[in-house]
Amino acid sequence: MKLGYSAKINGFSSTKWHEAVDDKGKTLVIIKTKDNFIFGGFTQIGFNKNLYGVEDPNAFIFSLRNAKGDRKPEKFLIKKGKKRVSVVSNFSKFGPYFGGGLSGIGGPDFYLNSNLQPGYSDFGTTYNLPNGIKERTNESKSYLAGSYDLWIFDELETYFI
Repeated sequence: MKLGYSAKINGFSSTKWHEAVDDKGKTLVIIKTKDNFIFGGFTQIGFNKNLYGVEDPNAFIFSLRNAKGDRKPEKFLIKKGKKRVSVVSNFSKFGPYFGGGLSGIGGPDFYLNSNLQPGYSDFGTTYNLPNGIKERTNESKSYLAGSYDLWIFDELETYFI
């Protein structure tokens, strides 16, 4: 793995993020919020700000830590039967963007806006949720980052594999 982007080093900007990560292939995104949640996503296709709604059957989202540190690491695959959904979206105005989009129901599972702050999550739209958590609930929307919107992160790192 090679570090391709760090918000602390490269700056909190979707433009700088795209300059560093576009067209690099397999990409791992790791986010640590100010509340100590650690999560991210992987895409085999990578990112490109000029493409929209890229389907990647091998993409996944993961959660490594919640604020209390009492959650085991988890990996979430794309829901079965999800067709014509944007597994990885590439918008020049946003940073990392996983899920949602073309389905017309719900928002992205998570994304970061133009200055990479704040973040937004509607987890469970495209990717599987943990057992016992229902889609489009406060619990699902806050699962990755502690809240469904306006969450702030300490670090965003993007690696090339």
